[in-house]
Amino acid sequence: MKSPEGGLSLIVRSGDYESVHYALALASAALAVNRPAVLFFTMNALRALTGPPPGLAGWGRDALMRERGVGDFETLLQACIELGGRFIVCEMGLRALGIERAELRADIPFTVAGIVTLLEETRPGMHLLTL
Repeated sequence: MKSPEGGLSLIVRSGDYESVHYALALASAALAVNRPAVLFFTMNALRALTGPPPGLAGWGRDALMRERGVGDFETLLQACIELGGRFIVCEMGLRALGIERAELRADIPFTVAGIVTLLEETRPGMHLLTL
């Protein structure tokens, strides 16, 4: 059973590769040490859940990460999925950007919801961060 102590809720809103990559790295690390991780994708970060490849600024850095032995986007994303990370896609963000649910990757188990759901999922003892 995962303890909420030290768990993370991450608001992922930036549409650049480095921000999304680091959010996945933080979440997968928390999950690896048996802490919960909630990833709330909103605004331009929603583009990370489209593709492949995702529509992120600076996407070319992914090949460099892989070349240097750093976890790449897909590796970190799959780790988050396999370790039980919770993915929430912001309904307001989808509408604001005109992205349809059908445009999002089918291999990511996400819930379309809002900020209230994020706050409910952020249990006492968890850290709420924005990237």
